[in-house]
Amino acid sequence: MSDEASLGPGIPAEGDEQRFVTLGRVSGAHGIQGWVRVHSDTSPRENILNYSPWHLVRQGRRESRKVLAGRRQGKSVVAKLAACSDRNAAEDLVGALIEVPRSALPSTRLGEYYWADLVGLEVRTLDGVDLGRIEQLFETGSNDVIVVQGERERLIPYIWDQVVREVDLDAGSMLVDWDPDF
Repeated sequence: MSDEASLGPGIPAEGDEQRFVTLGRVSGAHGIQGWVRVHSDTSPRENILNYSPWHLVRQGRRESRKVLAGRRQGKSVVAKLAACSDRNAAEDLVGALIEVPRSALPSTRLGEYYWADLVGLEVRTLDGVDLGRIEQLFETGSNDVIVVQGERERLIPYIWDQVVREVDLDAGSMLVDWDPDF
């Protein structure tokens, strides 16, 4: 599974048919010249700087900003965006989701999937029991975990071949070897 992108599709702007993927969010201002501090969900963190423009989503609206410069800064990333020339402008962007078109992400290899592509898939057991839909995924120290919401929430380890047996993006489904009572 590729963790280049975040956990879910972005908010479509009105009349916007293109699918967006959230790669992070603006978490603060950095300095006085309009740089922003970024929480990146890409791996490694600074890969978020490879995408430009960023589509910033705030209060259900999307605006496009070109990335002029950026670098890793400690455990986070800082970036200079177009039309962001001082600290006040940077502070106005705090909380904005950073999205890019799904088509901007590199192609995956056979058997690799972006988390954003897995969110929303129907999950069924080998015996055909419907467990629900994938709501999100998250990392743990040992393996990734799928959060499936059906009649109740289930946390299922994303372990290929042992638990996850098949992913069919075209059919919108995932087949798992999992006890529905667990």
